[in-house]
Parts: sequence; structure tokens; C-alpha cells
Amino acid sequence: MTGPFTITFARGFGTGGKEIASRVARELGIHCYENRILTLASQLSGLDHELFVEVDEKIRQHSGFSAFLAGLPRSRKYISREEPFAGDQQLFEYQKEIIENLNETESCCIVGKCANDILRHRDNVLSVYIEAPRDYCIRRTMDNMPVSREVAESTIEKTDRYRAEYYSFYTGGKSWTDPVAYDLTINSARMGIEGSVQLILAALKIRGFIE
Repeated sequence: MTGPFTITFARGFGTGGKEIASRVARELGIHCYENRILTLASQLSGLDHELFVEVDEKIRQHSGFSAFLAGLPRSRKYISREEPFAGDQQLFEYQKEIIENLNETESCCIVGKCANDILRHRDNVLSVYIEAPRDYCIRRTMDNMPVSREVAESTIEKTDRYRAEYYSFYTGGKSWTDPVAYDLTINSARMGIEGSVQLILAALKIRGFIE
């Protein structure tokens, strides 16, 4: 396939999904986007309409959102969601526009943000879901944050509930963990981080996205 392609990643908390996405991106020499999309969408949603139209026009004249996203700081923290979910449709619409623009203008990895559903009708997308047994996720969370087992269990439960509610809200009630919504579902505890990366690269070759 010629032209850009997108790999979307959904993942349970503590599965190593974000690390897998980052490693895939590094292996391919492409960007991996997660919270920078939210940061830019938040900035855009704070503009009044006339100013947004002006900024949006400039962005499109300079090959899309990628240059703007590249200039934003990349979070390296192990981020969890402790706050209750609250929908913000306008913010989501900006995120959706950024994701669609990235898909059209550059090859990249996109973590979360309902990207698999937003891009579900596009042929240049490989959607991946990373999951693992709870005990594996707890041990990874304890090692990476680091926290007690009780805190790790609570963090995983709250964060995964937040992600499920977020996905359902913005996709019209769809299930975040439905395997049919993804091209590839990986048990990272079985495959390991590096094995998961290699599996995704193999899938990209099968789809004709890379040689």
C-alpha cells in the first residue's frame, strides 16, 4: 500500500499497551500520539469560532495537525483516571477532527480516544486491542507506579471503568472490549511486550502496509 496508514491502540490499564504502541512507532520511525491529541483539542476548544476557523485554515495549509502535535510535550507518566467520567462533545469533535486529519496526512500510532471507531470505515487502518489477566496488570502497575497491591487494583478498576464509559458514550453505546471492533486482539502477558510488537509488525505486513 502506498500512502499513510494508522495503527490504533486500545488497552486495559497495566497491560503494557502504551509501551507496545511506543515501541511499534519507534520500530517504524513514525509518531505515537496519545495525550497530545487531548492537549491540542483542549486548546482548540477554548477558541471562539472565528479564531478557530482561522487557526484551522492555517493548520491545513501546513500539512495538518502533526506539526502542532509534535511541538507539544509528550507525557511519560503512568497515567490513570481517578475522576468520574464526564462527557464533553465539543472536545471530542476536535479530537475526532485531529485523528481523521492524522490518518489522511501521516503514518502514525494513536492510543485511545476511540480512534478505532472513528476510523472504522477507512481501509488504511490496523486496529489493535491489548489485554492481559488482572494479576499481570496488577504486578505491572505495582512495579511502574510504584504502589501497593490494593492501590494497583483500585487504579486498574477505576481507569478501565472510565475508559469503558468514555468509549460507550462517544460511540453510541458500543463496547470498548468487543473483539469484533478490532483487527487484532493480543494477550500481552502471553506474548510479552516484544512479542506483541512483532505480532503487530507481522499484521502490518499481511495488510500490505509495510514490506
